[in-house]
Amino acid sequence: MLILILSVVLLLALGGIVCIYWTARGDAPRWARGVARTTDVASDVLLHANKSSKSQNDTDND
Repeated sequence: MLILILSVVLLLALGGIVCIYWTARGDAPRWARGVARTTDVASDVLLHANKSSKSQNDTDND
């Protein structure tokens, strides 16, 4: 079951990356631009959360 969930997450991530590339080329339909924007926002949120958790771990170790 876990492998199925991870496979779905991987396919969604790859689909988002393809949509970002397609949008960057300039000939993507509206739905692909929406998927690309959603993927970009999700990656920014995850990066920010990762940086926040690292900074909290650094202050906890002092």
